[in-house]
Amino acid sequence: MHSTNYIIRFVLIMTTLAALVLASLNTILGPKHAMNEKIYNKRAILAAVKDHLDGAKLEEMSDKQVEEIFKSSIKQEVLNMSGDVVEGQVAETIDLAKEKKKPESDRLLPLYIYANQAGEQYYIVSVRGSGLWDEIWGSIALEKDLRTVAGASFDHKGETPGLGAEIKDNPAFPDQFPGKKIIDDQGTYTSVIVKKGGATNPVNEVDAISGATVTSNGVTEMLYRGINYYQPYFSKLEKKS
Repeated sequence: MHSTNYIIRFVLIMTTLAALVLASLNTILGPKHAMNEKIYNKRAILAAVKDHLDGAKLEEMSDKQVEEIFKSSIKQEVLNMSGDVVEGQVAETIDLAKEKKKPESDRLLPLYIYANQAGEQYYIVSVRGSGLWDEIWGSIALEKDLRTVAGASFDHKGETPGLGAEIKDNPAFPDQFPGKKIIDDQGTYTSVIVKKGGATNPVNEVDAISGATVTSNGVTEMLYRGINYYQPYFSKLEKKS
């Protein structure tokens, strides 16, 4: 039998080797992982305007094409909670998960302004909230009138497959959003409501996900609060036009 000292030395050596291997892999694969995450996020943003990509299909685009659209067709801005543009900041560097931990008045908001070859312009805002089990988030594109939804995409951290996870997995859910209004005819901000039992107001309601009441309510709350954060900026923009 091996002595206790031998076993301890063996364990220490194996632990050290394992730590070195993991550290090496992190060093080698870390940049690749970071790049893949950036591309994934950019695809999610473009998914909000997938019907306006000059006839191209987002799912068929290479990573290089996604990067090219961001360079040529998207203007990135960062806003403060008063609706002012913060100079020297880039939208894709803003992490809403981190911003959410700050006092509300100190948060920064990413904004993506996409213009296609037809000259159509869309404002893509980022929203983040809570689902049943963990955080949910999304990108909402507004048309130039700043009232009409042009498209939406959603994601989540841990919603139930076949239920709450349908906000991402079932394209029929985000496909309900184009054409919905976030401001009514009286000029009142309403956002878009995910309605349990089915939408009854075609202007600003969409069908909730069957069996996923908490997640659906979470999306409603996230949209109302998250889009509303951008209203000071939109109000200033309308005054300039």
